[in-house]
Amino acid sequence: MDNTQLIILSVTLLFLTLLLAFFSLSETSILSVNRYRLKHLAKTSKGAKRVQNLLDRPDRLFGVILLGNTFITITASSIATLIGVDVFGDHTGVIVADILVTLLLLIFAEVFPKTLAALFPEKVAFPTSFFLQIILKTLYPLVWLINWVSNGLLKLFGISLQQAENQGITGDELRTVVHETTGRIPTKHRKMLLSILDLEKVTVDDIMVPRHDVVGLDLDNDWDAIIAQLANTQHTFLPVFRQDLNKTIGVIHAKRALHLMSIENFDEKLLIESLDEAFFVPQSTSLTTQMINFQRNKRRFALAVDEYGEIVGVITLEDILEEIVGEFTTDVSTAFTSIFEQEDGSYLVEGSTTIRDFNRMADWKLPTSGAKTINGLVIEQLQTIPEVGTCCLINGNIPIEVVQVQDSRIKTIKILPPIKRKKAHTE
Repeated sequence: MDNTQLIILSVTLLFLTLLLAFFSLSETSILSVNRYRLKHLAKTSKGAKRVQNLLDRPDRLFGVILLGNTFITITASSIATLIGVDVFGDHTGVIVADILVTLLLLIFAEVFPKTLAALFPEKVAFPTSFFLQIILKTLYPLVWLINWVSNGLLKLFGISLQQAENQGITGDELRTVVHETTGRIPTKHRKMLLSILDLEKVTVDDIMVPRHDVVGLDLDNDWDAIIAQLANTQHTFLPVFRQDLNKTIGVIHAKRALHLMSIENFDEKLLIESLDEAFFVPQSTSLTTQMINFQRNKRRFALAVDEYGEIVGVITLEDILEEIVGEFTTDVSTAFTSIFEQEDGSYLVEGSTTIRDFNRMADWKLPTSGAKTINGLVIEQLQTIPEVGTCCLINGNIPIEVVQVQDSRIKTIKILPPIKRKKAHTE
């Protein structure tokens, strides 16, 4: 073999290496592109649209790439063998050629281009997709034949391209995506997105105002007392009942009540005629479902009932919105009037306070898997109604002390910072 032929073979080997690197770049970059970002970019970017079209038919994409890879690898090996035999002789040349072509293709046509494509998938995929599309159209008859045989083999195993599931992103995956947007989306917005995703895991009884804290209008009270309560109420909605909350006959809006009081002949009959029908919901309803129920029924206030139909609390649309955007106040100290931080880092907490409210304010978290209120959590832990001064550990490291008990219910509790346990040292 003369020098001219040797140079031609060497240049051809170099060209095949570059071509194989192109296929490696194309394959890795296209498969590494974020599918959801690609759908967004495809609306304005021609490159993104090309990549999306290629991914819509993965059999054709893999067909043309693997066809090119296989042809180039075999051809490059043959040329390298010819060069090796000519330079080093029969036996030594074959061994040297195999080693050199393996290193050459592995480093410059596989590892380096694929690493580059994985680091910058969009920058690589969009331009390479243009040339890959041209190659696909040029070799389409051969690619079609390969796909026909390959798809035929898939059918033998009962698999077809139409049966392939287009798996959407799950809630947990979306939560991970939101977490990874640090720096791109403001922290407050990320918290709101995560709160929306968590609504399905939170139920009405997690955030409702418990029954013993519900402020309502008892029609069996003196009429002057009823008028005074309507005039001074700080609540937007008031359930109206006789003697007991379970005998609720309707709900009055505070704004409507003020309008009624301006009427000269305002009496109990007129009040009852102006009531809205009470809206009852199961306490186990998820907040996602409850928000939809509020929207569908055009309501903002509901009475939560247990499995026996007993009213256990109330929930409003504002309560659900606060789970998403946080408290509707800029002063945290006024947002939780039942939680009082002490100078030593502990908290004095009313027993009716929900665990979620405490966790939202404190630097440490109480368990939310069982009881919904602080009172319920302590009683669940002690398995009895405690006396004043009783102490225990929540989660094995959060000390609590019962400060006040009233009517078989814990009124006030002191919660201290978690105990930091020292790690045991082994000799």
